[in-house]
Amino acid sequence: MTRSRDRDERGRARNARPRDAAGRPLPRGATGVERVPEDLRRSPAEAVTEAQRLLDAGLPFGAHEVLEGAWKDAGDDTRELWRALAQLAVGLTHAQRGNARGTVSLLRRGADGVRRWRVHDVGVPAGLDLAGLAEHADRLADDVERDGTAAVAGHRLAPRLRG
Repeated sequence: MTRSRDRDERGRARNARPRDAAGRPLPRGATGVERVPEDLRRSPAEAVTEAQRLLDAGLPFGAHEVLEGAWKDAGDDTRELWRALAQLAVGLTHAQRGNARGTVSLLRRGADGVRRWRVHDVGVPAGLDLAGLAEHADRLADDVERDGTAAVAGHRLAPRLRG
């Protein structure tokens, strides 16, 4: 009997299907881009470095997976920040896929989360440029809302995570 979902040895859902560069699932057996391991743990600095590498390579979905991993591993003091950063990367993924509504929604949600987190007096992890990221997301969301995703140049899908 074939299971409808992939599971690891603990029974947790895993998606072993290959994906294209924009993170869309491909048929089983197809060749996709290298996946970010779901259980790989990184320090905040390592997560930001890897997410930036993936953004620069035109792989915002991969950056999202890295940032989502940091979110899942984060303590209560930074969890919402990592969540907001993962949302920004999903917004960039939607832009790459041509989904204007998803782009605007996720970029605005992520930018709002970054701005809300900034009120905390914890200290910014890994040299992140929170003001720059929120501004980039707001501008990109405004442009997509006005002109659609076709107007988004590739370099705008790779914001600088660090100042």
